[in-house]
Amino acid sequence: MNTKLVLIIGGPGSGKTTIINELTDRGYICYPEISREVTKKAQEKGIDQLFLTEPLLFSQLLLEGRIDQHKNAAEEEAPIVFIDRGIPDVLAYMHYKGDAYPESFDLACKNHIYHQIFLLPPWENIYISDEQRYESFEQANLIHRYLVDTYKSYGYDLIEVPREPIIKRVEFILDRV
Repeated sequence: MNTKLVLIIGGPGSGKTTIINELTDRGYICYPEISREVTKKAQEKGIDQLFLTEPLLFSQLLLEGRIDQHKNAAEEEAPIVFIDRGIPDVLAYMHYKGDAYPESFDLACKNHIYHQIFLLPPWENIYISDEQRYESFEQANLIHRYLVDTYKSYGYDLIEVPREPIIKRVEFILDRV
């Protein structure tokens, strides 16, 4: 089966997890964001924000996890798999931080292709920071711009999801896949 890999991307607090949860509730196969898991494991080891203290290590762990997600999603016996964030997100965040990364990061983006990308724009009305999401809303806006630039640099067309209630956002996505 040729599984269609569909990404849900956007800056912090734009509603990605809520959409993934709603799609899961509707019976779709969805892969969750893994950065919270990586952050939580680091916090359990006493590192409050691994992304801030060791961004390359954090990014390498994310890259490995997202490559695994891509591989596993492609092997699903389903017509569509939704994924919360993709491999180019890793590079977008490295660009945001202004940090260098190995060529293998770029190659991972070129070698792992997604079929469709839905972009959630920053939305201040729903933005909430928490223990894993440390960015301000202004930083979330800046990250959004890096995400757009990075995905476009790999030739992706981004479909912007309107700021609507969750049901309308999910219907917008489902009408276009």
